Amino acid sequence: MMKPLLAFLLLLLHFPTNKAFQADIVDDLSNNFKAGNSKEIAKSFAASVELIIIDQEDVYNKAQAEQILKDFFVKNPPNRVSIIHRLSNYPNYRLGILSLGTKNGKFRVTITMSLKKPTNNFLITELRIEPDKE
Repeated sequence: MMKPLLAFLLLLLHFPTNKAFQADIVDDLSNNFKAGNSKEIAKSFAASVELIIIDQEDVYNKAQAEQILKDFFVKNPPNRVSIIHRLSNYPNYRLGILSLGTKNGKFRVTITMSLKKPTNNFLITELRIEPDKE
C-alpha cells in the first residue's frame, strides 16, 4: 500500500508547481534586461503591448515594440539589474519591477503580464521604463 503513495509523492516533488514555474518569468526577464536582449524579451510580448519608455507612450504590435526596446538598449546599454518587487499570487496576473542600471543612468522598469489562453503563458501587456527618481 505504501509503494503507490510513495511513488505519487515522489512524482509530485519531481514536477514544480505552476506558481513556482511562473515566478521564474520575472527572473528570466530580469536576465534579458541585464543582457539588453530585446529579441528574447519580445518573445514574451502579447500581440499588442502598451509601451511607455521615458516620454514615449503608445500601443504597439510585437515587432514595433521589440524595435523600440532595441533602440532603448542601444542608447542605454545595461550594466546591472535587480528585482525590486514581484507579484505572483494572482492566477491570471504577474507584475515585476526592476531597477535597471545603464551607462546613462538608472531606470525603473515595470512589467505587467496577463495569462493568455489557450497556451497558459504569461505575456507582457504593458512595459514601462522610467528614469529612477532616486
